[in-house]
Amino acid sequence: MGFHVFDTYVKAKDGHTMHFDVITDKNNIENAIMFAKEWLNSIGEKDAVVTTKECRFCHTQSVSEEIEIEIMTNGYFIAKMEGCPN
Repeated sequence: MGFHVFDTYVKAKDGHTMHFDVITDKNNIENAIMFAKEWLNSIGEKDAVVTTKECRFCHTQSVSEEIEIEIMTNGYFIAKMEGCPN
């Protein structure tokens, strides 16, 4: 099954850039932005700006079973790249 990756760059409240991918089973930018905002809120970055400028469709790929289970459970998976909290 193909999962859709949305490459996302967001400014944190302290000014540094967080780079992460939103991975979901639907190729829908509005959902990807909603998921990015949900995750950002969960890490204390509720005021971060996420629009189609910061979050863009990148590609479709297969994922591990562990990631697939998280997507089926929560609707998305966040792949932390740079500047994201552990």
